[in-house]
Amino acid sequence: MQPILKVDLSTGLTEEFHIPQKWEVDFLGGASLAARLLYETLTPELDPLSPQAPLLFINGPLTGTAGPTVGRFVICGKGPATALWAESHIGGFWGPELRFAGYDGIWITGKAKEPVILWINEGKLEVREAAHLWGLDTYETQIQIKEDLGGIKARVACIGVAGENGVVFAGIFCDHGRTAGRTGLGAVMGAKNLKAIAVYGKKSPIPLARPEVFAPLRSASNRALKQDNGARVLHELGTASAANYSEYMGSMPSKYYSRGSFEAVDKVSGAKMTDSILSGTSTCHACVIACGRVVTLDDGERRKGPEYETIMSFGPNLLIDDLSAITRLGELCDRYGMDTISMGNTLGLAFSLFEKGLISSKETDGAALEWGQVELVEQMIHLTAKREGFGALLARGSRYLGRYFGEEPQAVQVNGLEVAYHDPRGVSGMALVYATSPRGACHNQSDYFSVDWGHTSEQLGINFYARHAGQEKAANVARHQDWRTLYNSLVVCIFANVSPEMLKDLINSACGLDWDLETMLRCGERGWNLKRVINNRLGLTSANDKLPKALLQPFGEGGSAGYVIPFDEMISAYYTARSWDPETGRPKKEKLAALELDDVVDGLWD
Repeated sequence: MQPILKVDLSTGLTEEFHIPQKWEVDFLGGASLAARLLYETLTPELDPLSPQAPLLFINGPLTGTAGPTVGRFVICGKGPATALWAESHIGGFWGPELRFAGYDGIWITGKAKEPVILWINEGKLEVREAAHLWGLDTYETQIQIKEDLGGIKARVACIGVAGENGVVFAGIFCDHGRTAGRTGLGAVMGAKNLKAIAVYGKKSPIPLARPEVFAPLRSASNRALKQDNGARVLHELGTASAANYSEYMGSMPSKYYSRGSFEAVDKVSGAKMTDSILSGTSTCHACVIACGRVVTLDDGERRKGPEYETIMSFGPNLLIDDLSAITRLGELCDRYGMDTISMGNTLGLAFSLFEKGLISSKETDGAALEWGQVELVEQMIHLTAKREGFGALLARGSRYLGRYFGEEPQAVQVNGLEVAYHDPRGVSGMALVYATSPRGACHNQSDYFSVDWGHTSEQLGINFYARHAGQEKAANVARHQDWRTLYNSLVVCIFANVSPEMLKDLINSACGLDWDLETMLRCGERGWNLKRVINNRLGLTSANDKLPKALLQPFGEGGSAGYVIPFDEMISAYYTARSWDPETGRPKKEKLAALELDDVVDGLWD
């Protein structure tokens, strides 16, 4: 990999950091390599919003190679809401552009005295004043910066008002509404007075170990992906193509995870979007799937269409069935720079508490928080981004909101990160995924719901178990987590249904390795356990590996009515499969040694 550019915004000092070769081999790149790079700096005492806190933008070895869905990069640090390991993945074109500019990462510390942007032009760094950009939304910021650069076709990653104001679920955005939404790293960026990073590089060849081998493999993998049924569905219907089946299986929660069905699901499905407001598609760098939606509403303007999570968050979760309204609410969050999952989840908690009489209009600035009210939701989004009135509470996330009113157990979150919209009562494997994810409740550290739907891999030993199976699927979940951790190191989109053998050959030819499938999985397992060690050092124990109260209650209706997750049995079997100590929640010494993580054993077990 190419060097990482280190920037201290407080002192103005910069340097090139060359990644140790052993780390490149052990962790490949992306999130796992970032965990190793940041391991020493992520301490319990570190305030995520302090100048000392790191913010690391990093690519993987396949980023920008025009291989299968490799236009992605990852941003890592310490989460302001979770106080744990934070990583957020994002697509678009910014990551490849950084590689074209000669770097594979930007490692930022410090705090600028006034708002600034970083401008990296073909490897040369310039720190520019950005007071005129402060207060602009994420779309306006990208447009203005490109105008300021005199028409250079730069790529811009930026924050909006929410990041400036320290909303704990503020994200970082680029291109056509592409977002690193989860874990609040936009707030970390805002705390550094860093509004944006613009990059431009001539498209010089990406460094590859065996380019003559890689090139035909890349072409073959893209051709195969074009023919993949899942990729075709994603292109035609987007991620919202999962809505109807998810509702049928009882894994699409409604009314803040209290109902197992949503009668109006057809009104918010991918098919409905295609038949009504869809006017085009969008794509990340060199991606043959093009799952992004472009829609046209009544005002005639073309805009980003919502993905599955956004539709669920502002749709069934809040009992809204107007797809155009959901689109506008999602765009409003994008412009302010906020994660739609956490925004909708936190609002759902507020609405639920209001309905139960646990809070009143006295606490909500006179607003009656009634389900299904689009204008009310819009008002709350404005207040949250600006941290005004009741929005100042919403801006701190659902765990804090529940705790503030003495009702923390009712918050549907894990370790401070709001649960996404793949309910484990419909797909039980997600119970372990949410409870053990290194960044809090997360559906992208393992999209195991797809395995519960039948997307298995005999080559990897990822087998099928009934969607309501319990402890017997624990080891299978762990193996799938390791596989997705490898994806998050490369960095490859989880929508790339590339055969494991093909991905192995791509890795070997790009990186000059001679790995087999088990070595690939071991790399993922190493990264997963390193993130666990970081969280253990930050105070996480086995007591953190739990589900919120709502997910342990059976649905009264829908495809999973009456099912109760056997969570205690599942987590016990998971610990055995992982070789983690059940008392402390730490990976055992022998496990760390087997993964060649000896250098972190002493810091964890001394």
